[in-house]
Amino acid sequence: MTQAQVDPAARTARRRSPHPGLPLGSPWPASARPGAGGELLVGGVGLAEAADRFGTPLYVLDEEEVRRRARAYRTALPQAQVLYAAKAFLCSAMADWVSEEGLGLDVCSAGELRLAAATGFPPQRILLHGNAKSPEELRLARRMRVGRIVIDGLAEIPRLAALAIADTPQQVLVRVLPDIAAGHHSAVRTGVAGQRFGFRIDGGDGAEAVDRVLAQPSLRLTGLHCHLGSQITEVEPYLAALDRLVGLLARIRDRHGAELPELDLGGGHGVRYRPGDRELDLADFAARTTRHLAARCAEHGLSVPRLIVEPGRAIAAPAAVALYRVLSVKHGTDGRTFAAVDGGMSDNPRPALYGSPYAVRLVGRTSEAPPAVIDVVGRHCEAGDVLVRAADLPADLRPGDLLAVPAAGAYQLSMASGYNLVGRPAVAAVSGGRARLLIRRETVGDFQAREVGR
Repeated sequence: MTQAQVDPAARTARRRSPHPGLPLGSPWPASARPGAGGELLVGGVGLAEAADRFGTPLYVLDEEEVRRRARAYRTALPQAQVLYAAKAFLCSAMADWVSEEGLGLDVCSAGELRLAAATGFPPQRILLHGNAKSPEELRLARRMRVGRIVIDGLAEIPRLAALAIADTPQQVLVRVLPDIAAGHHSAVRTGVAGQRFGFRIDGGDGAEAVDRVLAQPSLRLTGLHCHLGSQITEVEPYLAALDRLVGLLARIRDRHGAELPELDLGGGHGVRYRPGDRELDLADFAARTTRHLAARCAEHGLSVPRLIVEPGRAIAAPAAVALYRVLSVKHGTDGRTFAAVDGGMSDNPRPALYGSPYAVRLVGRTSEAPPAVIDVVGRHCEAGDVLVRAADLPADLRPGDLLAVPAAGAYQLSMASGYNLVGRPAVAAVSGGRARLLIRRETVGDFQAREVGR
C-alpha cells in the first residue's frame, strides 16, 4: 500500500490487515480489494479498467459505500432525523441513493434545491440553510414547501414571513453560535465567535432572533441549529454544544412558555484521509450525544427534543476514489521528485486551501522498485497546486502510470473550478462489478456554450 506519509503505526496496520496491501484504518472504500497485476478493485470494478474506459481524471463512486454509510447513521440514531449535507457532493444519483436509504437532504442554494426537485426528492425531508440566502432562494423554497428553513440573519425573518402560504406556516430553525472551537483547521471552524454564521448565544443575539420569529404568525419555530465546523473527530465538542443549546432552550421556555421540539447539531463528522488517521466514531457519537441531551434536558425540566444531524463528508468522502494519469516525472537538483498528473487544484482545491493531506497508490501495474518520496503535483501553473506531498511511491514511477487517491468523495468535485479552462472530471458509479457513467467530462465546448458574444 502506498501512502502520503509513512509512520510506524501505519506499517503495523499494514501488517495486520486481513486484505494484503490494504491496511486497517484504511481510507479506501470497504469494497476495495487488491487484484492481479497491481490492479485495485472497488465495487468489484478494476480502477485501471475504469480509467481506460472513461478516461482520466476520473472519480469512481462506490454506490454501496454511500448506502452502507447512510444506513449506519439510521441504525446508530434511529430516533433522530439524518440529513445528507448536499454541499459535500450532489448529483441526481446521490440524491436518489440517500432518499432511498431514508435520509433527508440539507441544501444551501437554489441549484441544490432545483436538482433535488428534479429527482423527486420529498420536499418535507429538505432543509435549506445558508448565511446569505437570496430572496429568490427563499421564494423557491417556500414554493417547493420544503420541510425546514434555517434562519441565519434577521433580514430573513420578514422576507420569509412575507411569503406566507395560507394555512401553512413555514417551519424554521434559528442558527446560533455556541462559541465552541472544533475542527482541524481554523478556516473550517464555524461555531466560534467572530464568524458570520448564525446568532451569538452570549449577548442576546440568539434570543432576539427567537423573539422576532415567534412574533410572526406565518412562521413556526421548531428548534435551534448549530454547526461547529468540519473534520471533527472527537465527540466532546458536540457535548459542549448541547450544554449551550439546551440552556438556551430552557430560557426560551421560561420567556415564552414554549418548548421547541427539535435540536440540530449540524455535521462536520471527520473521516480518514490516510491510513491510521482518526475519524469520528459514529456509535460513540450517537450513544454519548443521546445520553447527554437527555440528561441536560432532565436537569432543566425539558422534554427531550428530536435530534437532527447533517453528515456530508462522512457519507460521501470515503465512497469515492480519484484517478489520475502521470504526465511527467521530474527530479530536482535539491533531490526532490515531482510527479505531475492530469488533474489538480481545479478538481481538488482542498490541499491548496487547507493543506489537506491525502494517501495515494499506484494502480494498474506492479513494481519491485524501492519506495521513493515523491510530490504528486497538479497541472496548473501555481506553486500551491500540490495534491499529495511526500508520497511514498515506487522509484520507477513514470509517465502513463495511474495513481489513485482515496477519500475523494467530498468537497472536491463540489468545489471544482474551471481554472485554465480545464474541464471538470467525469464521475462513474460502481456496484456489483459493474460501472456506469453518472456525470460526463466537461469539455471546452461546454465553456464556449456559455459565451453569448465577442
